[in-house]
Amino acid sequence: MSKNPVSNSVIRRLPRYYRFLGELEKHGTVRISSRELSEKMGLTASQIRQDFNCFGGFGQQGYGYNVSELRSKIGNILGVNTGNPAILIGAGNLGRAIASHMDFNERGFRLIGIFDSNPNLAGSMIGELAVRNSLELEQFCIENSPVAAVLCIPKESAAEIAVRLESYGIRAFWNFSHYDLRADHSDIIVENVHLGDSLMTLSYGLNSK
Repeated sequence: MSKNPVSNSVIRRLPRYYRFLGELEKHGTVRISSRELSEKMGLTASQIRQDFNCFGGFGQQGYGYNVSELRSKIGNILGVNTGNPAILIGAGNLGRAIASHMDFNERGFRLIGIFDSNPNLAGSMIGELAVRNSLELEQFCIENSPVAAVLCIPKESAAEIAVRLESYGIRAFWNFSHYDLRADHSDIIVENVHLGDSLMTLSYGLNSK
């Protein structure tokens, strides 16, 4: 792997490569050239080669890429098999949907706890996990050492809960709260997700035609 810093744009393309290669693997494709991959993904072959060269390059000249091998290597870079323990905060409609339908195990995480401040939700099941009262959060983190948190809570609660969670050992946030979370420490990773922004981007695409 390259010792030079990898740009954020390259990192954000890696999951897309991983997903496309998975589809190719399912359809029995054994090998593929950068040109063929570029046609399927809407990128240039040069861009694909440049992206892969950030990690040492994976292809063989005259052969292209072995699909399964390339997907496995990209998966290792992304850490999809690391099983980082994660918790989810907020068991409302969005939290329930994410906990129920997102395959955390296939994407580098294990969802080990779900919490909500509403005492009426305590004990209700989401998949195989029972919702816990948020009052149990600190003790749970002490006993189970989660490293990541999914925030599905109101915007006004996000900053405060993030500070608490960081003090409990959380090092990464997947944040759906509509609050642009910015951690004070450089070793905290934040991925702010704004579904409304994506929808407005789609609206722009329609209106600009």
